[in-house]
Amino acid sequence: MVSRMFRIETEVDKERSQFLRSRLREANTAASPVLRSLRGTPDEREVPLQVWAVAQDGGIAGGLVGHTWATWLHVAHLWVDGRHRGTGLGSHLLSRAERLAVSSRGCRSARLETWDFQAPDFYRKQGYEVVCVIPDYPPGITEYTLTKRLD
Repeated sequence: MVSRMFRIETEVDKERSQFLRSRLREANTAASPVLRSLRGTPDEREVPLQVWAVAQDGGIAGGLVGHTWATWLHVAHLWVDGRHRGTGLGSHLLSRAERLAVSSRGCRSARLETWDFQAPDFYRKQGYEVVCVIPDYPPGITEYTLTKRLD
């Protein structure tokens, strides 16, 4: 029945994606008093947060890329060059990002995702707790979502 009423298309379309995101945001804001209260505040939008470890020769020894939104720090990527792993650089980058998120952006919590072969134990040592485990994402790998209270 639906296929007679609509033409279904599958191409990637940036304009339609923005339209869909806008409509979903409107619907979510209408349905949620919490999201409605964020409208027009600094917490409403995602703000990039990046921390870099730059070597004396100008090369990147490590870095953290993420964003803050609605009192949350979301760590998207944390990487340390193999020559510097085990030196505490990763812990330093993460704690610096957490401190910035708290002190300048009012964040109270942090979240991140990692795979089983990456760093779940590292994040646990930093005070993060596993809140979600997704086996076989992708097949043969387990993904973890971890969170931490920052206050």
